[in-house]
Amino acid sequence: MVTSQGNSAARSRTAQSEPDYIERAQGLAAVFAERAAEHDRAASFPFENFKELSEAGLLSLTVPAALGGAGAGVRYATRIIGIIAKADPSTALVLSMHYINHLVMARSPTWSARLSRKLAREAVESLALVNALRVEPELGSPARGGLPATVARRTETGWRLSGHKIYSTGVPILKWYLVWARTDEAEPRVGQFLVPAGLPGTRIVETWDHHGLRASGSHDVIFDDVVFPLDYEVDVRKPAEWRGLDATQATTHTVFIAAIYDAIARAARDWLIDFLKTRVPSSLGAPLATLPRAQEVLGAIEARLAVNARLIGSFAGDFDDGVALSAAESNAIKLTVTNNSVAVVEDALSLTGNHGLSRSNPLERHYRDVLCGRVHTPQDDSTRIGLGRTALGL
Repeated sequence: MVTSQGNSAARSRTAQSEPDYIERAQGLAAVFAERAAEHDRAASFPFENFKELSEAGLLSLTVPAALGGAGAGVRYATRIIGIIAKADPSTALVLSMHYINHLVMARSPTWSARLSRKLAREAVESLALVNALRVEPELGSPARGGLPATVARRTETGWRLSGHKIYSTGVPILKWYLVWARTDEAEPRVGQFLVPAGLPGTRIVETWDHHGLRASGSHDVIFDDVVFPLDYEVDVRKPAEWRGLDATQATTHTVFIAAIYDAIARAARDWLIDFLKTRVPSSLGAPLATLPRAQEVLGAIEARLAVNARLIGSFAGDFDDGVALSAAESNAIKLTVTNNSVAVVEDALSLTGNHGLSRSNPLERHYRDVLCGRVHTPQDDSTRIGLGRTALGL
C-alpha cells in the first residue's frame, strides 16, 4: 500500500515533470493520428503505438514513484488519456485499462506486495501491459451479476484454469491477464487470478470485428487447463462478499472511459471547424462558417464539451484529493459525458451531410467510435435504474 504521504510526494514529482509527459504524449499523438484510419479500416492492432508509449515512459505513468514510475494521479492520467484518445481511441482504451490496474495495485490491500512490485517493475523496464478479462459469452457483463463459467481448480502444483473470455481489450499485446473466475470448491469463491499471457493451453481467437474501436484487439481468449502458481490468486471471495468493484477501480474506470469518449468528440469538433471554414458551396459563395445555423450548432457543441471538461476535471481532482466518491456519482458522470459526446458527433453530422459519412473523412470513424460509449460498462440503463432506486429509497 502507498501511504498518503507517499501519494503526496508522488503527485509533487509528477507535477514537476508534467510538461515533459504532456509534451511526450502530444508528440506521440500526432503520429498515432496518422495511423488511426489505417488500423481502423483493417481492424489491425497498433503494436507500434505501444512500443513508442513504452519508450516514452508512458506505460509507467500511474506506477508509484517509489517503484520507479511517474506516480501520476487520476487527473493527470486523464489528461494523458485524453491526448492519446483524440488521436487513436483504441490505443487509449488499452492504455487506460493498464493505468487503472496499476492504480488499483498501489491502493488495494488485496494485492500481494510481491506481485504488485513485479508488475510495476516490468511496466517501468519493458513493454508489459495488464488488463482484466471479465466478460463471458454466457455471463455477459459481470457488472450485472452472476457467477462466471470460468473455473480455477486448486491442485498441489498450482491453479488450473479453464474458461472462455470475450471482449478482452488489448489482448494481442498483454503480458498479464487478471481473470475473473470461480473456484471449484464446495462453496465456490469468485474473484481475480493473475495469469501470465502465453501459457500452454491459452489460445487467442481473433473475433473482434466491431463497428467502432476496431483497433482495440478485443478478441476472445480460451483457457484450457492452464496452470499458474497458487500465489497468483489476487482477490477471491465468497460471492456474497462482492458488493461492488474496488472503489479505485470503479471510479477511475468511469472517469477514464468518459475521457476517451470526450476526446473522440473533440476530434470530431476540430474536423468540423475546419470543414465549416473551408467548405464554400457555390450557392452560398461563402464558407459554411458564416451561416448562423452552423454557428449555433457549433455553439451547442462547445457547451457540451465545456460541461464534459468540468465534470471530468473536477471528479478526477476530487479523487486525487481523497474526497469520498460514490459509484453512483461516477456512473452518472460517465453517462452524462458519453451522451454529450455522442450528441456532439451527431450535431457535427447534421451540418456535414454526406461529407461526414464518407469513409474518406474521419468524422465517419469518430461517429462509429463514439457510439461505443453507450454500451461501455456501466450502461445507461443500469445507471439510471440505480439512481432511480436510490431516490425512491428502494
